[in-house]
Amino acid sequence: MDANSAQRIVESEAARTGLGTGPNRRLRLTLLIGMPLFLPVLGIMILVPKPLMNDVLRVYEAGIIGCLMHYVWVFAKYPRYADRPPYLTRDLAMGGGFLLPALFFGFWPGMIAALGWSLFVGVAYAVEVKRGPNGHA
Repeated sequence: MDANSAQRIVESEAARTGLGTGPNRRLRLTLLIGMPLFLPVLGIMILVPKPLMNDVLRVYEAGIIGCLMHYVWVFAKYPRYADRPPYLTRDLAMGGGFLLPALFFGFWPGMIAALGWSLFVGVAYAVEVKRGPNGHA
């Protein structure tokens, strides 16, 4: 086994478990920070004066959209399945997890975007697999 193959195996194992490395790590951190943040946001909304409640909610909704835009940015950097690091497609599809906090707050654009994103990644993957490695059906 050459050094390049050994490095690829190490990167693959790191991407599969834990937070991974590179774009896998960035996407997982985006999900881990953005998704459960709805609980502290709910607590802040309870504690702030009533006129500020909607402002807090709007900031969090903007954060959800920002997280989904980060997923789009990573997809744009690695559009082809064959060029992606190991497990990046799975991590890209996990952007659909933002459906839960959007659903919790009744944020329709976030719900539609999260569902649409997961469907988009799944369809893009299916098309890539169907086309095969040389790009022909």
